[in-house]
Amino acid sequence: MRLTLRVAAIVAGLLACLPLHYLWRLAGRPSPWPRRWLAWVGYSCGLRVRAVGIPLRRHVLFVSNHLSWLDIMAVAGVTGAAFVSRDDVARWPVIGWLARLNNTVFVARTDRRAVQGQADALRKALATGQPVALFPEGTTAGGQEVLPFRPSLLASVMPPLPGLKVQPIAIDYGKAAEEIAWVGNEAAKANARRILSRKGNIPVRLHFLEPVDPHDVSDRKALAEAARAEIIQALDASAEERNTLYAAR
Repeated sequence: MRLTLRVAAIVAGLLACLPLHYLWRLAGRPSPWPRRWLAWVGYSCGLRVRAVGIPLRRHVLFVSNHLSWLDIMAVAGVTGAAFVSRDDVARWPVIGWLARLNNTVFVARTDRRAVQGQADALRKALATGQPVALFPEGTTAGGQEVLPFRPSLLASVMPPLPGLKVQPIAIDYGKAAEEIAWVGNEAAKANARRILSRKGNIPVRLHFLEPVDPHDVSDRKALAEAARAEIIQALDASAEERNTLYAAR
């Protein structure tokens, strides 16, 4: 019953937002409706998002840790960012179409020979001023673990674009992290069913951290390491805060 109600809410939100999206497009105006629908999807799935810090609004590449497809709903709802995704997602029924509505940048992450072309595609998207979000781990990790960041797509900001900043986001699900993380060989359909059937809400804090100016780092590897270090520090501080509050009770 819980799964059915949540799917119904998601579909109802899509039917409400889609006509408005195309009306905005026909009028030649930037459409806020993909972002609002993604935020609604997250809310329908139980996400309760709290932003800590100030997200940049334009000329920014967000980079963050990655636990679940819920990350997209949380980040999009707050920032309005487009996302970088594997090219095979473009071929998924319905999901690929919905991703294109939000200006997703599709890249072939498994093809090392195409890295420069992928970075160029991302650079072109960033040059429009629209915020773009990237998960540099390249996959989802469990709990508070933050895997090494792959620096290949950060070539898109080297040499630096005028006014562009890289802003790290630490996505913190707290104690729910292990439960909602999408790891291992779990199929996408099974994971979606598990999340949509879950009892209760899922509090998540998005820590918008100090932006990094690409002019201030030597290369893309240094940029990836600097962003990852900020995220790990924020997650560690958040976990310590929770442990302190728990011990005081």
